[in-house]
Amino acid sequence: MTPDPVRTHRLVTTLLGTYVLAAGADGLIGVWRRDQKHFPLPARLGPAAAGPHAVLDDAERQLQEYLAGRREDFTLPLAPEGTEFQRTVWHRLRAIPRGTTTTYGQIARDLGRPRAAQAVGAAVGANPLSIVVPCHRVVGSTGSMTGYAGGIETKQALLLLEGALLA
Repeated sequence: MTPDPVRTHRLVTTLLGTYVLAAGADGLIGVWRRDQKHFPLPARLGPAAAGPHAVLDDAERQLQEYLAGRREDFTLPLAPEGTEFQRTVWHRLRAIPRGTTTTYGQIARDLGRPRAAQAVGAAVGANPLSIVVPCHRVVGSTGSMTGYAGGIETKQALLLLEGALLA
């Protein structure tokens, strides 16, 4: 696969580790913790951004503000790549209010597919826009800290930051 000339990426050091932000022609396509599960191949990232880039600059600023507790929501052009079902799940994730959690089963019920909790879990796990599309707000049916591509410690830190967990 040859790199898309429109794609570009940037490494960003945050309070939670190093993240890779990637943008395409239509907006932000990825926010991944470096070395996380489901980390994309280099061709998906494109070359490193050389100099200013409107989408990446804004995404970096908003991510840093969010992690510092100075921002509650993201206002970025998003262009995640996935199946129709994945994009439907990711859209639903954006509706989970800050400071709350939900379950994979509840999302499946919300989507009118009550037996699709595992499929929802797979779509949540494949979310390419971690933090921005808050997959960390999804927990197991018993409230357990189930899988998170960026690591359970990161998930817990994000939920603490948002007030969904008590320290």
